[in-house]
Amino acid sequence: MKFPHNISRIEAFSDAVFAFAATLLVVSLGADSQDSVLNLDMKAFLSFGVCFFVLIGLWSVHYNFFRRNEYIDSWIIAVNSVLLFVILYYVFPLKSLINSWVGFNRLNTDDFSNLFQLYSLGFFLIFLCFAAMYYRAYLKTKKTHFDSNLLFYARHFTIYFFIALFSIAIARMHLGLKIALPGMVYALLGPLCYGHGVWFAKKYKTN
Repeated sequence: MKFPHNISRIEAFSDAVFAFAATLLVVSLGADSQDSVLNLDMKAFLSFGVCFFVLIGLWSVHYNFFRRNEYIDSWIIAVNSVLLFVILYYVFPLKSLINSWVGFNRLNTDDFSNLFQLYSLGFFLIFLCFAAMYYRAYLKTKKTHFDSNLLFYARHFTIYFFIALFSIAIARMHLGLKIALPGMVYALLGPLCYGHGVWFAKKYKTN
């Protein structure tokens, strides 16, 4: 007998993984300094703050997926598991990247290129998973009830991982590392996502 999947159990496990990722950030904050917690470097604190709110942003995207979608199957559970694994790993290259920006870590050109590639690879995998989960839910529910939101966000997050691939290519070719060009390309997300939203609203006549 096949039992239906329990979304609340999946959400509870996912929240536990996000909480663990936040714990890793706190632990690494203390490990960055040999001083007492009262004398932590403000640069380390700033790095922690940025990483924490990025983590909250990813949690919000994950939370919204389960608010917008009620369909769940083994395939989505598997992709969600990969997503959570990548997020746990993603905390460390993100923190190293922020540290380099605030001057906490000094990196040479090769190290900076490799760090950008590692960061963008994590970004690519995270939003590939989000896009895949939305697209899977859309394909499995479109015949019974068409939900344009599922299709919209599947395409929306596809833009994210293509930008990440672009960033990886730029970093790999060592282009514009002095001005952080591999990071600046993420600014393209604004106009591209806006353009996609306008096009999608016209095509499917959504508000």
